[in-house]
Parts: sequence; C-alpha cells; structure tokens
Amino acid sequence: MNKTAIIIRREYLTRVRKKSFLIMTFLTPFLMALLFIIPALVMTNEDKEFKKIAVIEDGSDLFVNVIPDTRDTEFEYLQGVKLNDIKNNFSELGYYGVLYISPDLVANPDAIQLLSRKQPPIGLLDHISGSLEKEIERQKLLAYNIEDLDEILRAINSSVRIQTIKIDETGSARETSTDIAMALAYIGGFLMYMLVFMFGAMVMRGVIEEKTSRIVEVIVSSVKPVQLMLGKIIGVALVGLTQFALWVVLTLALVLIVKANVLPEGTMEQLQQLPQSFAEADQAMAAGSETTTMTAEEFTMFQKIFAGALNMPWGLIIFSFVFYFLTGYLLYASLFAAIGSAVDNETETQQFMLPVTIPIILALVVAMGTMQNPESSLSFWFSIIPLTSPIVMIARIPFDVPPWEIALSMGLMILTIVGTIWMAAKIYRTGILMYGKKTSYKEIWKWLTYKG
Repeated sequence: MNKTAIIIRREYLTRVRKKSFLIMTFLTPFLMALLFIIPALVMTNEDKEFKKIAVIEDGSDLFVNVIPDTRDTEFEYLQGVKLNDIKNNFSELGYYGVLYISPDLVANPDAIQLLSRKQPPIGLLDHISGSLEKEIERQKLLAYNIEDLDEILRAINSSVRIQTIKIDETGSARETSTDIAMALAYIGGFLMYMLVFMFGAMVMRGVIEEKTSRIVEVIVSSVKPVQLMLGKIIGVALVGLTQFALWVVLTLALVLIVKANVLPEGTMEQLQQLPQSFAEADQAMAAGSETTTMTAEEFTMFQKIFAGALNMPWGLIIFSFVFYFLTGYLLYASLFAAIGSAVDNETETQQFMLPVTIPIILALVVAMGTMQNPESSLSFWFSIIPLTSPIVMIARIPFDVPPWEIALSMGLMILTIVGTIWMAAKIYRTGILMYGKKTSYKEIWKWLTYKG
C-alpha cells in the first residue's frame, strides 16, 4: 500500500475519532439550524393581542375615521372627551391606549401622542403614522381647490424599476439581478475565506502537535517528509469535507424535525404563502385599496429576484467554488504546514503567520468591494493573483466574468500550487526534525536554497 495513502488514512481516522471533531460536528448543525428556525419563528410570531385604542382630537374633527382598523386593532373616536379625563383610567375602560391628535399636527409632526401601559409594536406605530401622513398630504392638496383629488392621487402614483439585461458577444440577451449577484458574491467570498483559513490552520496545528510530541521522529524513519506533508494535507482535507457534508445533512435533518414537531402548526405554510400574499397585495393595489400591507412594488421585486436567481450561471458558480476551495486549500495548507514544521510551539507561529494571513484578509476586503465594482482593475488583479484569487474570483463570477479571465486565474493557481508545495516540502523536510532552535526568515531561506 502506498505510504502516502497510509498517512492519509491515519490522519483521517485519528481526527474523526477526536472528541473535538464529534462535538463540533454535532454542535454546528444545531447552531446552523437555529439560523433557519429562528427567522421562521420571528416571521410568524406576530403580536396577536387585540388592541382597542381611543382616539381623541383636541377641538377638531380633521382626522376622524382616517386611521383604518386592522385585524388586531380597533380605533374608537371619542367626541367631547378631554385627554385628562381618560389618560389615567383608559386601561380600566378596556382600551390598550389613547391616541391624542392635536390640531397642530398639520404644521407640527410631533403634535401627536400615544399613551399606553405597554411599549407599542413598531407595526402599529407605522400604521398610524402612515395613515395620518396620507391624510395630511390630502388636506394640503385640497387647499389648492383641486377637484377629483383621490382620482388624481391614484393616477400619479408611480414607481420606476430598472431591468438589467446582459447581452453577450453573440447578441443573445438575458435578464440579470444585481441583488442576487451581490448576495452570492458576499456569501461565496466569506465562505471561501472561512473554509480555507480554518482547514489550513488545522494542518498547521496538527504538524506542531506531532512535532512537539516527537511522534514525527518515528514516522519519518519509514516515510519521506514530503509524503508525510502531503498525506497530512490530503487527510485533513478529507476530514474537512466529511465534516462539511455531515453539517449539511444534519442541519437539513434538524430543520425537518423541528418543522414537524416544534414550529407552530401552519408556520411553514404561512412562509410558503408569502408569494400568494404578494399577488393579493398586487391585486389590491391595482383596485386602489389603501389598507393593504403589501405593495405592487414588493411583489414585482420578488418576481425580479426569483427570475434573476434562475438566470444565474449556477453550473459555473458551483464548479468554480469547488475548484477554488480545493486549490486554495492546497495552497494555504502547504504554507501552514511549512510554518508548523519550522516552529516548536504555536506561540512562535505569529512571526510567520502575518505574511500568510495578510493576503487572505486583503482578499476578503477586496471581495466586499467587488460587489460594488466587479470590473475594477483592483478586483481584476486580485482575482488573478493566486494568493487572493480563491476569494476574489468567487466574488466576481456571479457578475459574469469573461471566460479567459477565469481560465487564466485557474491556470496560474495550478502552477502556483506546484511551486508552493515544492517550497513547502523543502522547508518541511528540514524543519520537522529541528528542535530547540529559534527559526528565522534567514534560516528558512537557507533551507529553501539548500541543494541535496
């Protein structure tokens, strides 16, 4: 059996049997499942307490019946009642609160108060302020003696929605979505940064652990240091892929279990009916209704995002992500393995970690800027340079990068990996058996230039 394969098997089995691996494998899906479950609970955890609110106007009837009732709120307009007569005992009278509207509200936007025993929800405040703002606008326009004001307001209600169309060299066109591209750029770039750094650092810690425990002295007596390094890198990669696959499977399983047993009945059905709610809102807006909480703009935006997501080059995105994850991991894992072999403990790694971590951090920063300008020269060069291309190119691909740029980036990435593994192997071969001597950059340069 090939010695490298034996080392890969040893690295894999040793790590998957550790308590830390088991804890993180089962704890992470639980935390990830919460990211799906909590928003679902929040979206359906509406304030269902019925609220009856007394509305008092000080000597005017400008806003009588202006605020429409909702499913959970009723507004009762009291005539001839003063605020001081009710503000101390409104709760005993069965009111959730008292809404006091001053006649100065038209000129002073702060001339309104809502008195209540509890902190009112933001949705209630938005409903009240939105209704009164429309009425104030209507009254101001009436001052100009405009006839058929309501008809005119409905007629001039307009919105502008820009459709983005991508035209290739052949002249074919397809609709795109900048919002979807920006979301994919952010998620892909950050996920690539996290995985490459996390698994690369895992290799370094493993090398340091074996070196400090002197186990490596026994291992290198039967295998070459290069075989040991490659076996460790590939073994950790397989551990990472196993853990990642288990995270996906266990997270989906937990979400399905919670959906069936923990979430309130009908929760997921409510979320699935959101598009239908948008459609109903669109019909209500077309009919001129002002009481709907959804708008035609929201429904159209939902349709555009969905169509833009379907038009994304998902095959290229997935292939590129897998390619840059594997190559990025091999590149940085080799560097981390070299650092681990050159030091005696994890504290000494700080002086060598900086040149390796700076490109990763810079790549993440540029990737965030790439969402705003993917065609900039900075984004282009950072997506070509191998030390930063795994993160930046993943952030650019959703914006339709020319094929020759992707090919050039991938080609340089492969060539750089070969050179990096060769240099890391020379450092690893000497450094793995060095003890009790503080390593410097000058010493590492000697190891790299040593012939023999």
